[in-house]
Amino acid sequence: MNLALWIVTGLLTAVFLFSGFGKLFVPREKMATMADAARWVLDFKPGPLKAIGALEILGATGLILPAVLDIAPILVPLAATGLALIMTGATILRIRRGETKAALGDGGYLALTAFVAIGRFALEPFTG
Repeated sequence: MNLALWIVTGLLTAVFLFSGFGKLFVPREKMATMADAARWVLDFKPGPLKAIGALEILGATGLILPAVLDIAPILVPLAATGLALIMTGATILRIRRGETKAALGDGGYLALTAFVAIGRFALEPFTG
């Protein structure tokens, strides 16, 4: 179980870092033209979009660094919970926009972040 949690955590960290940096540094108009699934960014002003990106980066670093550095490892499941909340909002947004396939993808990330949160809170916590 511990190995599965580490693998999922590593994958989620990569995804959220990539996504977060994209939201911070790529203009939203350019993001909207990159893929059909990215048109949702036009529903947000640049400020809130950058805030979402910053939260994703903070969440991604919170998934890995506290455990690797062994400094406050309780932050790992808390970061996973925060990212699960972000993905809940993303899934709801996709459903409201009628983007079913994208909603399923976001729901998958929601399930993975919930898996890490539950796994690190209850199944394989870092603290005894």
